[in-house]
Amino acid sequence: MKRIFVYEHLSAGGEMAGESSADGGIEADALLAMGQQMRDAIVLDLLGLKNYDVTVATCKRASQVPRPAHAVVAREGESAFEFVARQSQAHDMAWVVAPETDGLLSRFGQCVARDRWLGCDGPSIALTTSKRRTLSRLALAGIATPRDFEGATETCCWVAKPDDGAGATATRLHRTLASAVIASRCAPANAAWEVEPWVEGTALSLSMLCSQADAELLSVNRQQVAIDAHGVVSFHGVEVNVMARADPRFATMGALAERIGRAIPGLRGFVGVDVVWHAQRGPVVIEINPRVTCAYAGLSAALGRNLAREVIAAHGPADACAEAPRVAHA
Repeated sequence: MKRIFVYEHLSAGGEMAGESSADGGIEADALLAMGQQMRDAIVLDLLGLKNYDVTVATCKRASQVPRPAHAVVAREGESAFEFVARQSQAHDMAWVVAPETDGLLSRFGQCVARDRWLGCDGPSIALTTSKRRTLSRLALAGIATPRDFEGATETCCWVAKPDDGAGATATRLHRTLASAVIASRCAPANAAWEVEPWVEGTALSLSMLCSQADAELLSVNRQQVAIDAHGVVSFHGVEVNVMARADPRFATMGALAERIGRAIPGLRGFVGVDVVWHAQRGPVVIEINPRVTCAYAGLSAALGRNLAREVIAAHGPADACAEAPRVAHA
């Protein structure tokens, strides 16, 4: 029997920047609900596997976990990093979901032994934490990014956002480059900001399964993004698996996923990629999330595949990963 520890930062009691809707984020309760949804989707998939004992990090605000998984909470005064380090040492594997903001995901990765960590490697997390560095790497691989629209006559809006922000946190649309630059210069002195062209098109995301051998496109999802009268960009969820595989665009997206995997070979397991489908240029990559995203919830059922089994297999031998009948859960 293998023991696996699941930690989702918000449902485990952690916090992140941008919990206020005033800066382009969403309310704390909505963030918590998204985090708990991701956590429970992972846990339910794991409970469908034989020979796994599942432990789930939780807190008072999200105490109920799918049964028969075991719930654990941090000790009094214990930091999130100490908690994850302690639990990972008591388990064979640790599956951590946390935002890249402020280097959170990178720090959690440093708390867990590499052979127990179910996720991307350290260098790929560090790279994709920075939007600027990510776009530079993708550009070198010939992958379209917002930088391709710099100087284009069609570019009429610009975006200012934190270089390491999660989702649409603190992201604002500006009508001129000068306004976006001024906004970035008004950011806190210790924060790096990115200014890039706004790409018009359909806001999508790719769900990828990455292993040492390849990067498979699992689904194309539609992102629910809004812009208010002040240019504040906000994220309100995702509609999973909206593009049929027979759609010619799916093949294009699949080829893009493979190119991303080759450009960043340390990506492992479930990876999310934010993309805008431009009417003339096709897919333009906005950022890469080196972790489980909201699109994970419901995706196993939509695809008829247990993605937890495949994430584990992507990190090594898939022994003891045969599916078992679902157990009853709360």
